[in-house]
Amino acid sequence: MKTVAVEEAVGMVLCHDMTRIVPGESKGPAFRKGHVISEQDIPLLLEIGKEHIYVLDLEEGQLHENEAARRIANAVAGPGLSLSSVSEGRINMTASPGLLRVDVAALNRVNSVEEVVVATMHNGLLVTEPREVAGTRVVPLVVDEERVRRVEEICSETGPVLRVKPFLPFNVGVVTTGSEVFHGRIRDRFGPVVRRKFESMGSTIAGQVFVSDEPDMTRDAILEFIDNGATMVVLTGGMSVDPDDQTPASIRATGADVVTYGSPTFPGAMFMLAYLDGVPIVGLPGCVMYYRASIYDLVVPRLLVGEKVTREDIVALGHGGFCAGCDTCRFPVCPFGKAG
Repeated sequence: MKTVAVEEAVGMVLCHDMTRIVPGESKGPAFRKGHVISEQDIPLLLEIGKEHIYVLDLEEGQLHENEAARRIANAVAGPGLSLSSVSEGRINMTASPGLLRVDVAALNRVNSVEEVVVATMHNGLLVTEPREVAGTRVVPLVVDEERVRRVEEICSETGPVLRVKPFLPFNVGVVTTGSEVFHGRIRDRFGPVVRRKFESMGSTIAGQVFVSDEPDMTRDAILEFIDNGATMVVLTGGMSVDPDDQTPASIRATGADVVTYGSPTFPGAMFMLAYLDGVPIVGLPGCVMYYRASIYDLVVPRLLVGEKVTREDIVALGHGGFCAGCDTCRFPVCPFGKAG
């Protein structure tokens, strides 16, 4: 740190805040600590009575916190993320709609670099509208460039620490089972919920058909949707263990490869997932209709970004799969479905 005349301080880093007072109007910082002085700053510095100022004299191999943050952010942020401007040495990362993916092992390596800080939201976060999901900075005002270079090397090896997988435009067929709906004894309330959920993530409902509890009728409806070009088929109704709940048997009857019938999640235990010639077939339990967050929100977004969900993925949902039932639901910013 040294004292220099303002005219000679261009390109140097201010070591302290500087206050500007306009009598009867305002009092506040004209410049903050860490500001890199430019030619345009000189008149204002002189105006507030600063002919000499304390500045940082960066040595070879040192970086100011702002430049360090910019380089770290550019290294760790992948597709689907935009960067904020630097504020007090920190840069935040905003995700576009999709599914946030965090390479936790790479994140830990980055944060093991001394004086480097990167904080993120949970891997697998569902993002339905742009939101900030991560931030980075270095701890001191000035950091050795070697530390930042190490972060860049890690990300060069592993790829970006964060990325957002965008939603793909699926063509979804909906099969609603149950004789009570098929015969018009009750009104279907599940279909509108499913339509709203899928359309909010950029997919299209190709159609909805109503079938009775007859397994062959349900099977044929699934196959017809796929024959007509559906890229996903969703079934509502008939997913529990009552004798007349035949939806799981109907899905099996298509010849699909069943990933799971049952999920270690509450709500959502009676969930089913299968694939027929690469087309996901999803059996949704009734809880999806009336819970703010359920198994739908943990699995279906993964399908909609093109991931193939495995049995191991479903098993892993048990850790964090118990919804706390908060009075005010804050999903997806909550522990539900987020393994530690």
